[in-house]
Amino acid sequence: MADDRTPPADEPVTPTTHRTMHRTHRRTVVRVVLVTHLVLALLTGVGVAVAYHQLNGNIEALPAIPEEVDRPDAVEVEGPKQPINILVMGSDTRSGAGNQIDGESGAEGSDTTILLHISADRQDAYGVSLPRDALVDRPECVMPGGKKVAGEKLAMFNEAFTVGGPLCTVQMVEKLTDVRIDHQVVVDFNGFKGMVDAVNGVEVCIPKDVDDDEHDIHFDAGTQTLTGRQALNYVRERYVLSVTGDVGRMKRQQAFIASMINKVVSGGTLSRPDRVYNFLDAATGSLQLDEELANLPALVDLAMDLRSTGLDDIKFVTVPFAEYEPDPNRLVWTDKADDLWKRIRNDRPLGREFDGGSVSASDPVGTPSGTPSQPSTDAPSTPEQTERAEAEAEARVQAGLCA
Repeated sequence: MADDRTPPADEPVTPTTHRTMHRTHRRTVVRVVLVTHLVLALLTGVGVAVAYHQLNGNIEALPAIPEEVDRPDAVEVEGPKQPINILVMGSDTRSGAGNQIDGESGAEGSDTTILLHISADRQDAYGVSLPRDALVDRPECVMPGGKKVAGEKLAMFNEAFTVGGPLCTVQMVEKLTDVRIDHQVVVDFNGFKGMVDAVNGVEVCIPKDVDDDEHDIHFDAGTQTLTGRQALNYVRERYVLSVTGDVGRMKRQQAFIASMINKVVSGGTLSRPDRVYNFLDAATGSLQLDEELANLPALVDLAMDLRSTGLDDIKFVTVPFAEYEPDPNRLVWTDKADDLWKRIRNDRPLGREFDGGSVSASDPVGTPSGTPSQPSTDAPSTPEQTERAEAEAEARVQAGLCA
């Protein structure tokens, strides 16, 4: 539960204040130091040049945002490091080897978009899912060479990717949130499958049998480990598991990513140099990154930065939204979203308002029966806490997750 003593969202936090708001004892995230050492061990053997050039050569750089674009100012805080905001986009295109995953034609759109905020002291990292079907006022965007793409009122969020790719999506998010995006990342379907397979699958809990003949997606209920194609079907399924459609699917995607992070930093992965290398090979081969981040040393530096982040401090939430009254199949962001953007701009933790219902990388996947899969040390003790816990459990079930 978030600390009620946190200052208001629009009040910047000093490093001292920020440290005092965290628990003294925290699980180590990413034992990224070990990851880095294993990678270095791989790169110092006989195949030094081959391994390094393979991983570094995999990475594809995205074009930089043109200088003439009017962008939000970067927030500066006291201390040796600054907060980082990364926009992660999942490409919905079916072009390219391995991306023809179903009978759908696909589109040059963004199937998933997450704004990831990493705090300056590297003690917090949280991702905010941005619904693809939300209606927003898309601003004009500028492409390399000065070409402009016209804006549109009440446009679907993911149309920015369709008309102008990641550059237009980044410019749109910056205009809508007044948050400066430091880095942009695009991943495709095939790359996602490769990363899942590289860690020998990811554990999930499916609350009921799934038989979606139209899309050839079938699952038995229960806790299980999914590999590449199964994992992709799981995070994309929106007709049987999620009574709330795309909204529930976003929640399931958050839970899956959290579980994959947990698997990546587990002993079963870090103790296996082959899995570490395979994961990095799949990741670097499937990611498109901005020019500053599109090299192996920069990615290693970022991983090292996160070595003190605990699994329970890596969380995922969804931007506050409501149905668009003229068309319930579309969504709009609510006024509460403004407070979330303030928190990001001022490098603030989520706080109680947004922490409730979040998905953490330390969370268990749940059980189909609804019985907690591990004892809770924070059992609800008041009617309000009990009601909130029941509501959160119901939201998980509606999203196709186990309680």
